[in-house]
Amino acid sequence: MSAATVVSSVSTAAVAIGDRLAFWEDYNAAALVGLTCTTYQPDGLLARQRNLSLDAVRVADIAGNAHAIERPPGMVGSRPKDATFVSMMVEGDAFFYHSGGCLTLRPGDTVVYDTDQPYLFGFSGSMRQLLVDIPRQVFVERCEQSRTPVLVPGDDPGVPGTSARALRRVLLDLVTAPGAAPDAVGEQVLDLVQTMRTGRGSASSAAHLLSAKAFIAAHLGDPGLCADVVARAVGVTPRHLNRAFAVEQTTVAQYIVGRRLHQARADLASPQLAHFRIADIACRWGFSSQAHFSRLFRARYGCSPSEVREEHFRCS
Repeated sequence: MSAATVVSSVSTAAVAIGDRLAFWEDYNAAALVGLTCTTYQPDGLLARQRNLSLDAVRVADIAGNAHAIERPPGMVGSRPKDATFVSMMVEGDAFFYHSGGCLTLRPGDTVVYDTDQPYLFGFSGSMRQLLVDIPRQVFVERCEQSRTPVLVPGDDPGVPGTSARALRRVLLDLVTAPGAAPDAVGEQVLDLVQTMRTGRGSASSAAHLLSAKAFIAAHLGDPGLCADVVARAVGVTPRHLNRAFAVEQTTVAQYIVGRRLHQARADLASPQLAHFRIADIACRWGFSSQAHFSRLFRARYGCSPSEVREEHFRCS
């Protein structure tokens, strides 16, 4: 059996306009959580949802037009669900209203909240979110208990933001190709949620490795990027982080150089960047000089950057 199993997948597109809200409410009550739904769009609610099971947790990929969902106090009592939701905005702006106030979300932002507390989630336009459904007891065992919704901004430079961005990449890969998910993907998701909420993963966690890779990808062109900087962003020591990378037979520094060379090679073969000098490409990906870049490039690929460019454009 695959580590990730598609449980259900639906769309309101084939449902009569007048029946779409009731259809969406019934589906969510069975697949996710009891809620009410409202939209003022002329075409009614146009939404789709795909639900995956990762053993202990579930993941929902939800997209739609402008609408609002609410889990009012009466429904919390009549349709109980004891879980914690981690909702990540992929596309669109939203607001999250709860007893303590109102949070505003933009693409990349994440909100963590409990389903046994009332809330209203509104989307002002086309939206897409990735939602992790974690049984409350599982969440409490991993993270400190808190009844107040927590917002993690997508541009947060610290450990929570770095872990949230890593979680987003894992979830996007997961919903794109569930059958290709690694066996430990459920544990990876829980570890990243734990690191995002507490700043620490489990002792055997892959969360620090995934978080480090996400941070490296976002700062690859920074010439100051190094193991110390990455470790500080992830919230561990450089020694601990290098142990995590050793599982893949590499070090943090070697991984950074490898990713930079990979990106530079792609640029050398790109027609859109044909006007870039090799020195420009080297600088773009954080290399201190063209000579240094060329030495590393030849050692990795067995040819010079100019030879790659000449060969590509001769064949195109």
